[in-house]
Amino acid sequence: MMGKSSIERIYRYADVFHCEPIEKTADDFIVNLNIPEDNFDNVTDCRYMLPDYWTIGEVYERLIEDICGDNEARVIECLIEVYTSWIDGAISNYNTDFYYQSLDYIYECYKEGRVLE
Repeated sequence: MMGKSSIERIYRYADVFHCEPIEKTADDFIVNLNIPEDNFDNVTDCRYMLPDYWTIGEVYERLIEDICGDNEARVIECLIEVYTSWIDGAISNYNTDFYYQSLDYIYECYKEGRVLE
């Protein structure tokens, strides 16, 4: 399973990993870490145009940067925090408009612990 040390390795060597196609890099980690196949599928049920992984990655990246502030030592901790919190489900629900709201709004929602109206 992918733990903190694997995430730290990915972060530390991101400049190397980005030289390969993202699909290959992801598949290498899935195989090497024995990540089991599951039935999570937010793509099949999507009724609208899907964001590409660069676009959705930017949403997560900015949120993590906003949470960490200038404390780069907390990046891994914040990354894990975001991906295991309620907001991951809101961002990855492509049948809503949440993921393409302003980054400031997404950050405020995260701080409040809910989607703000």
